[in-house]
Amino acid sequence: MVVSVAAAGSEPATPESEGRQLATRLCAQRPTQNLSTSGVLKVRDANGKAQAQILVHMQTVLADPTWETTYQATSTNGVPVETLTVIRSEDQPTRYHVVRFQGQSPTSVDLSGDQSFVPFAGTEFWLGDLGLEFFHWPLQRLVKKEMRKGRSCRVLECANPHPVGHAYARVLCWIDYETEGLLRAEAYDADRKLVKEFSVGSVKKVDGRYQLKSMEIRNEQTDARTRLEFDLQVQAQSAAQLTP
Repeated sequence: MVVSVAAAGSEPATPESEGRQLATRLCAQRPTQNLSTSGVLKVRDANGKAQAQILVHMQTVLADPTWETTYQATSTNGVPVETLTVIRSEDQPTRYHVVRFQGQSPTSVDLSGDQSFVPFAGTEFWLGDLGLEFFHWPLQRLVKKEMRKGRSCRVLECANPHPVGHAYARVLCWIDYETEGLLRAEAYDADRKLVKEFSVGSVKKVDGRYQLKSMEIRNEQTDARTRLEFDLQVQAQSAAQLTP
């Protein structure tokens, strides 16, 4: 149980109020500069056998009042697979613009909310995982404090009261106290069965900021997993350099 003292005149400190406050801060985590990096998605089956490697270029571009992160997935021989643009703002739902390069011509679609829980480039990462969609759900609650990977964490429970399609119903998130970064998550379906496990493999401090080096999602039902590994050097670029 999370216990704290509320400031005079503020909302009483309860697990629900503190959960809402934390989720609001997480949704408003706006990058301080444009970023560009590359990485690789490593897909493995239930037996641990490598199935595919997909190259990913990721770039974040700041605008006002939104910021956009684009994931461009290509095969190892340079053929486009899928492009996802996650469009965020502090006080609006996250939007997902997807371009899929299948067949003779690319197709595009705009998604939001529970629609985002579909695979990205055929991997275990869903669009809503990359967009951290569960931080926008209406029910947020702090359930405990716990150490994870040697770090002190708050455990935030995000609940989706009426999941549609393949959307999760509940996600437990281990949030680092110092950085307020997500270290681990467990996603459950409407029957409270574990669906997926998400974990951050490692981070590196670059120019005084913690940068993600790798993360992995495992499908609890099939034991298939996808690991996303980023280059160690994260380069800041101007908006002009990032804009075609």
